[in-house]
Amino acid sequence: MCEVEVSARVGFALEPKKLESFLQPSLLHYAKQHGINLVQIDLNTPLSQQGPFHCIIHKLHTQNWKQQLHEFSSKHPNTIIIDPPELVDCLHNRVTMLESVTHLKLSIENITVEIPNQIVVKEPKSFDFDTIEELDSTWKFPSIAKPLEANGTVDSHKLFLVFDRDGVNSLNNPMVLQEFMNHGGVVFKIYVAGQHCNCVKRKSLGDLSKEKLKKVKGSLPFSQVSNLSVQEDDEGGVDKAEMPPQSLIIELARALREGLGLNLFNVDVIRDGKNPRRYLVIDINYFPGYAKLPSYESFFTNFLLDIVQQRNIV
Repeated sequence: MCEVEVSARVGFALEPKKLESFLQPSLLHYAKQHGINLVQIDLNTPLSQQGPFHCIIHKLHTQNWKQQLHEFSSKHPNTIIIDPPELVDCLHNRVTMLESVTHLKLSIENITVEIPNQIVVKEPKSFDFDTIEELDSTWKFPSIAKPLEANGTVDSHKLFLVFDRDGVNSLNNPMVLQEFMNHGGVVFKIYVAGQHCNCVKRKSLGDLSKEKLKKVKGSLPFSQVSNLSVQEDDEGGVDKAEMPPQSLIIELARALREGLGLNLFNVDVIRDGKNPRRYLVIDINYFPGYAKLPSYESFFTNFLLDIVQQRNIV
């Protein structure tokens, strides 16, 4: 393919590790072939001294960056910002990130989309219940304990499987407890970039038998949970797992894009092991690892072309 004349400059403001994994030579070349020049924004130089940009795509969370972005946008209103920082912030809290799912009204092939039961543990040994007895009578273990903040740090990815109240008390707070349910050891990851979406299967926590659950107490980090799984520790279950209907993937991506007001995210979805028509959204991540997708170069470039050519992003 002959390269076309570059007609748009898209600036990326990303941490070095994210920049290296995302702006690979294959993406730079593919985008340039389609008239888009991907530019690394220098984080050590004021944004006001850089540009011009047709669009700025970012994944930075500091107040300094937000202020620079606001000032730049005020002076250059025609530059599209993907995405507004105040909307991205809702995904940094594991409670607010799933609120949009609870408002969805999806009716696709008799399929339901929900979120797991969850509660917040705000302080050590303190739950969103009046008494510990109420917790014991209301809440079901095992549960997944996740840090309340989902800000991309190492600590925000430290997840535990918790088997009882003592296991909760042994962990750091604040956290979100999500009810665990068997789901075939497979998580479906729906990647969204504007009006484009793609779903892939990945290995997840394996199913847990009642017999094994009777023998464990406290909590276990995810890295040790595989020893309890019913399935053998291989990828066979993932290969055999049936993908969600394409209509569900498309409609869920569209509804969340509109509900969140965001363009770049992925959704982690599991299928209830007891009800194959019931799906649960367990996590939403901003600007995920698109490079893990097959043919991510064309997937993301098509999104950029929408911005350049149509300017009708959410």
